[in-house]
Amino acid sequence: MMIAQYGLEQLLYTMQRLRNPQTGCPWDLRQDFASILPHTLEEAYEVADAIERQDWPHLEEELGDLLFQVIFYGQMGAEQGRFDLSSIIHRLVEKLIRRHPHVFPDGTLTSERDPSITPQESEVNIRWDEIKAAEKAAKPAQIERLLDDVPVTLPALTRALKLQKKASSVGFDWPDIHGVLDKIREELDEVEAEFEGMDSQRLEDEIGDALFAITNLARHLKVDPEVALRGTNERFYQRFSFVEDAAEEAGGFSQLELEHMDAAWDEAKRRGK
Repeated sequence: MMIAQYGLEQLLYTMQRLRNPQTGCPWDLRQDFASILPHTLEEAYEVADAIERQDWPHLEEELGDLLFQVIFYGQMGAEQGRFDLSSIIHRLVEKLIRRHPHVFPDGTLTSERDPSITPQESEVNIRWDEIKAAEKAAKPAQIERLLDDVPVTLPALTRALKLQKKASSVGFDWPDIHGVLDKIREELDEVEAEFEGMDSQRLEDEIGDALFAITNLARHLKVDPEVALRGTNERFYQRFSFVEDAAEEAGGFSQLELEHMDAAWDEAKRRGK
């Protein structure tokens, strides 16, 4: 017998059943916003991993897991009388309409732009920033630093990139790439200067400064450092797997000299791994 395809209504019902105080799941009932957060981050990374591997069947599954996180937050919000999935969706659609006047010219869901008029992306970006600034100005007055809206929970490279973009927006930036390259050299010299003292905290600080400077180089070259490093990680994985295969053929790593490992690595690179 074929089971009818489940939809959003059934997913919401499932979540309610899981959180039912009398008949629900003990694990789901024990969770709160803070305890679910690590799972949300993990699911987001698993979505990214499936996309980068172009594993489309797995991506479908991981997107479902990520969607479940939103449903979970909505259920807990409803239980506390804070918000629910309907209010989440309403605020999202409202914001999308407001921030896309080039698509919804009258500020309504049904309004449409004249198809003969194609807005320039630069104009769209400027208008987007203006709308976000107006939204922020409309909120209750509070002391807020320029960098305050860059989440501290972002991956370090991504947060560094966003911090740099924010600072650059008010003119705090190198005028050209040469200053960035000089800064990288300066930071690497400072890392090397800490070798002798071996003060672990100072060495950590200097390596952090060097990574921050390299992230700045990526930004100036319009390269996402997080994406770039993930690509490098994957290439390392593929090439080292080739080295591992060579070691297995030789009877294990203990039977393979470093020069032979290097040769296998170079062969992996030659093969485009």
